[in-house]
Amino acid sequence: MSPATTKMLRELPKGDALVTAQLAGITAAKRTWELIPLCHPLPLTHVGVQLLVADDAVEIESSAETTAQTGVEMEALVAATVAALTVYDMAKAVDKGMVISEVELVEKTKEAL
Repeated sequence: MSPATTKMLRELPKGDALVTAQLAGITAAKRTWELIPLCHPLPLTHVGVQLLVADDAVEIESSAETTAQTGVEMEALVAATVAALTVYDMAKAVDKGMVISEVELVEKTKEAL
C-alpha cells in the first residue's frame, strides 16, 4: 500500500482499520471450521493477531493455541488472512493499488500436555 495509506489506517472513512482487522482475525479463527470443509471445531485457548505498520505495508502475525490433540495452523492462517482482507476492504476507497501477499505458516509447535 502507499505510504499515505499507512498513515491513514486509524482514520479511514470506515473507521480504524487496525482495530477492526484484529477483531475480524480473532473472530475468523474461531469460525475456521465453518469456512474450510473437514476442519474440526476446536476449543481455542488463545488467538492473537498483531498488525505491524511499516512505511508502505501492514505485516500481520497471528497465533492460535488449543488443548485439543490437533494442530491449529489453519485457525492461525485464517486469522491472518481475514485480518488482511479487512484492512484491504477498509482502505480500498483510498488506495486502489494495495496487494495482499505472502501468507505463510512460519512455525508450528506442539507443547506436551
